[in-house]
Amino acid sequence: MSDERTDLERPREVMVREPSSRAGIGQRRGALATGLALLATCVALFLVWQTLSSLLIIFAGVLFAAFLDAAARALASVMPLNRIWRLTLVLLLFTAVIGLGLVWGGAKLPEQTRILLKVMDAQFDVLQERLLTYGVDLLGPEWGRDLAQWLLSDQGRFFSHAQLVLGRASSFLTGVLVIVFLGILFAFDPTSHRESLVILAKPSSRARMRAVMNEMGSVLRLWFVGQLIRILLMTLCVWIALYLIGLPGPFVLGLQAGLSNFVPYLGPILAAIPIALVAMPLGASLLFWALVVYTVIQSIEGYVIGPLIQRQAVETPPAWTLVAIVLLGATLGVMGIALAMPLVAVGRVAIIRFYVEDYLGDDCGGMFNKEPSQVGAL
Repeated sequence: MSDERTDLERPREVMVREPSSRAGIGQRRGALATGLALLATCVALFLVWQTLSSLLIIFAGVLFAAFLDAAARALASVMPLNRIWRLTLVLLLFTAVIGLGLVWGGAKLPEQTRILLKVMDAQFDVLQERLLTYGVDLLGPEWGRDLAQWLLSDQGRFFSHAQLVLGRASSFLTGVLVIVFLGILFAFDPTSHRESLVILAKPSSRARMRAVMNEMGSVLRLWFVGQLIRILLMTLCVWIALYLIGLPGPFVLGLQAGLSNFVPYLGPILAAIPIALVAMPLGASLLFWALVVYTVIQSIEGYVIGPLIQRQAVETPPAWTLVAIVLLGATLGVMGIALAMPLVAVGRVAIIRFYVEDYLGDDCGGMFNKEPSQVGAL
C-alpha cells in the first residue's frame, strides 16, 4: 500500500515542484536580463564618453540643419516653391553672404585687429608694471614682448608651435566641414534620418518618439534663429555706440561682443575686457563711457530683448544652464561652452516628455505647456 501511495503521490510532487522551478528559472532570467541591461548601459556610457567630442560635432550639424530648415520655412510665405528649391536658395544666399563677408573682412579686419592687439599689448605692460610695484608678478618671469626673439631663440620651439597651430587649424577646418555637410544632409532629408532612429523604439512608442523629436527640432530652430538675431543686434549696437564715442576698432569690438552671446552669462562679461583695455590708454573719461555704454546695451539685450526672443524656445532655469556651461567647458572646451544651451534645451524636452510625463505619469500642468503635436518636424 505504501508503494501504491508513493506512486500516486509522485505526479503530485512533480506538479507541485514544476511551478516553483519555473519561478526560479524566471527569476534567474530576470536577474540575467537586468545584469545585461546594466552592462549594456555602462558600455554605452563609456562609448559616449570616449566619443563625446565627435557626438558634439554631430549635434552641431543637427543645429546647422535646424537653421537651414528655419530659413527655408521663412521663405515659404514669400516664395511658394518646393522645399528642396527653397533650401537650395538658402544655401546659395548663405554662401554668398559668407563670401562677401570674407572679402570685406579680409581687407578691414586684419588691420583693425592688429591695432587693437597692439593697444591691448601695451596695456598689459602697464598693468604688469603697476602690479610689480606691489610685488605681484601677474604675467610670470618669462613674459616677454619681443615675439620674434621668443620664437627664433629656439628653432625647435618655433617648429613645435608651428606644428601645433597647423594641427589645430586643420582639425578646426575638418570639424567645420563635417558640421556643414552633416547639416546639409540632415536638412535635405530630415524624415528618413528621423525615422532611422524612431524605428529603434517599440512600435507602440514610435508615434510618441516621433512627436518628441519634432518638438526638439522646433526648439533648436527657435533657439538658433533667436541667437542670430541677438548677435546681429548686439554687434550693430555696440559697433555704432563705440564708433560714436571715438573708440578705435569699433567693428571688431562690436563683433566680439555680439559673438559672446553664444555663451550666456559668462560671455558678455568676458567681452567687456577687450573694450576696457582698448579704452584705458585714451583716458579715464572714455573708459568710463565705453563701459557704461556697453553695460547699458548688454543689460537691455540680456534682460529685455533676449528673453523676449528666446522665451518660446528655451525655458531652462539659469542655474542649470550655467552648470552645463561649466561642465561642458571643462570637458570639451570652447565648443562645449557654445553648445551648452541648446543641449540643455533639448535634454530638458527629453526629460520632461519621456521621464516626467511617460514614466512618472505627470503632465506637468502649465510648466511645459507646449504639446508635441503643436510643433513641426525638423
